[in-house]
Amino acid sequence: MKILITTSRVLLGLILKVFGLNGFLHFVPTAVANPLIGPLFASHYPRVVFAVAAIGSTFLLVNRYMPVALTLLSPVIANIVLLHLFNTLTGVPIALLVALLWLVVLISERSALQEFVTNARKRISAFRLDSNILQEEN
Repeated sequence: MKILITTSRVLLGLILKVFGLNGFLHFVPTAVANPLIGPLFASHYPRVVFAVAAIGSTFLLVNRYMPVALTLLSPVIANIVLLHLFNTLTGVPIALLVALLWLVVLISERSALQEFVTNARKRISAFRLDSNILQEEN
């Protein structure tokens, strides 16, 4: 099981590092076949996605800050999967592979993420308690 988790983490990190850096260095040729993708690239939105993918994949490859890496990469992977499902069907297998690898790493890091979510719930409940006290005073 440990080999599967390590392989998934490294493979996911390498895939996202290559495609994240490709957004800036253009070493893998890409063809824009769909006319709807042209305006997306003209808006420079993909540069943000590529940068977040490159940063998150660095965390995966060095095996540090895993909850941060998984949190950063979740919207990137959602964008990848949805883009390939609804626009260009050519990359669906790789997009689903990336999502599956992310899920394997997520399940292996669930204890750290559970602590992350528990701390957030405590802060939210403390905020609600403070706001209820303020409403009662007014």
